[in-house]
Amino acid sequence: MPESPSVPFARTVLTAASIFIVAHLLLLIGVTAPEKFYFDEVHYVPAARQMLEPVMREPMLNPMHPPLAKQLIALSIRIFGDNPFGWRYPAALFGALALVAVYLGGLALFTRQSSAIAAMLIAAFNQMLFVQSRIAMLDIFALAFSLFAIAAFTYGFRRARPQLYFALAGIASGLSAACKWSGLFVLAICIAIVAVIRLMQGWRTQFADPKPEDWYRPDLWPDFRPRHFAACFVLLPAIVYLASFVPLCGFSFPDILEAQRRIFADNTTTAIAGHTYMSPWPSWPFLVRPVWYLFDKLGDDRIAAVVLLGNPLILWPALAALAVALRDWIVVRRADAFLVLAFYFGPYLAWALLPRTLGFIYYYLPAATTASFALVYALIRGRTPRWLLWAFLAIGALGFAVMLPISAAFIGTSTATFNHLMLFRGWI
Repeated sequence: MPESPSVPFARTVLTAASIFIVAHLLLLIGVTAPEKFYFDEVHYVPAARQMLEPVMREPMLNPMHPPLAKQLIALSIRIFGDNPFGWRYPAALFGALALVAVYLGGLALFTRQSSAIAAMLIAAFNQMLFVQSRIAMLDIFALAFSLFAIAAFTYGFRRARPQLYFALAGIASGLSAACKWSGLFVLAICIAIVAVIRLMQGWRTQFADPKPEDWYRPDLWPDFRPRHFAACFVLLPAIVYLASFVPLCGFSFPDILEAQRRIFADNTTTAIAGHTYMSPWPSWPFLVRPVWYLFDKLGDDRIAAVVLLGNPLILWPALAALAVALRDWIVVRRADAFLVLAFYFGPYLAWALLPRTLGFIYYYLPAATTASFALVYALIRGRTPRWLLWAFLAIGALGFAVMLPISAAFIGTSTATFNHLMLFRGWI
């Protein structure tokens, strides 16, 4: 495996800054529509408002999630006012940061500027990230920090001394968990990868025909000790996670512990099924049941609509790309295929282990975003013509443009257009 990306550091910084600025500005267009709460903003904005009160009153609103994302929304309300822009600005900010993280993760995986930019663009055109970047929910915050954790871990995976990058991955994972406990999924994947490799090294496992691109090597990370593991993946995540509770609980350990008990109880209790837009986790990759965040009649033939569905022209082909990566991991043992699979299936299949009957397709957001890595991997491997990647990207952009009237409330659409876009009865 290459020891470092072939892209100069200055070019990486300039490209990342350019991605952030352009994405940030684009995501802010029309972000104040609708000028009212929609979907789960009714839970999170009041909770953020409560954090701005001089004395936290009881009962605490939305205690089922950690406080960091709500604290960021509260900070935005304090700066920009208690209005739609103030509620949603942080989501647009972190949506842009999420795309920067996809670029950095793509650079770490593929060590090529064009491939990293392609992965970022595929993620941008995958509708889910766009929609979540324009609503005051918690998911985009957890996603952005998780993507930075993936990028840092992937950089570290390719180095003999991964301590710094693994520490950054641990910090980013802790911040992700401080927004929503699903942020722990990426941390668990990092721990599992390191544990499996160390176990195989302890067994003195060797492949009969070792290759530089193998996902496992007996000489991987020779100076990475147990104390480094504990610091990177236990101590640092725990510190940054628990620190997010200090503004609410002070330094009272019993109060912080009680907050964790409440979160655990709320997130592990089996929910009563029956929500209009609920869907089981096996259906998410196939886009069987979207979630309508907004559906307002503006006139006789005008609708303001926001649907969280995902771009079918990206997410359906991604399933074939994942099969290609799976084949290469098993047959060729490629490290990039292994990491692509780990960071797709980990955040997705983790939901199969949780004792909750109430699920929604927006839980698929992290896996749907990392699916962009699988698509790039499949489209640049071997002798695949380079133009094919960009042709696919153009198709994905077309799908995004077609869905834009039902992705952004400020655009609006007609009843006829809405009916044309609803290809299946289950989408309505």
